Amino acid sequence: MKQSRREFLVIAGAAVAAGALPLPVIASAKMKIGIVGSGNVGSAIGATWVRAGHEVMFSSLNIEHDKALAARLGCGARAGTPREAAVFGEVVMISVPYHALPSVGKDLADLLKGKIVIDTNNPFLQRDGEIAKWAREKRAGLASRALLPGARIVRAFNVISAARMGSAYQEPGRVGYADRE
Repeated sequence: MKQSRREFLVIAGAAVAAGALPLPVIASAKMKIGIVGSGNVGSAIGATWVRAGHEVMFSSLNIEHDKALAARLGCGARAGTPREAAVFGEVVMISVPYHALPSVGKDLADLLKGKIVIDTNNPFLQRDGEIAKWAREKRAGLASRALLPGARIVRAFNVISAARMGSAYQEPGRVGYADRE
């Protein structure tokens, strides 16, 4: 079966994240993925996973948005609360503004413990304020680990802008440099 470059990039990214997964999860052809934060990044990556045949539960602070997104994507997509997405997913992707990460970590700590958590979050000073300053000083990966205790953090999908995620495959070799002209 011939696959597009986009599908290849998504599969390659998932393979990187899967490197930390237990063998039974890797062996399954179809995964259950919970997404906390269904904005530009969460919905773009989640939609790609749905098209690839995975089951994805979208969640955010706006359940109506998540329901509409799931309905638009069809079979394999569903909506729920952040807690439901954390329970649902064999893997959970958290894609929220960095200033929301402490709250997500506190609210979902018991459900994320021991799970693979894909962290797409970047701390931006203008948007996130003091926590961004702290996270940049500590380094984002270490800061995320502190804010999501017990989770098995994989930082991914955070070097390309959300606006370019759906078309990055069209410029091989430039992924990660999309915003640096």
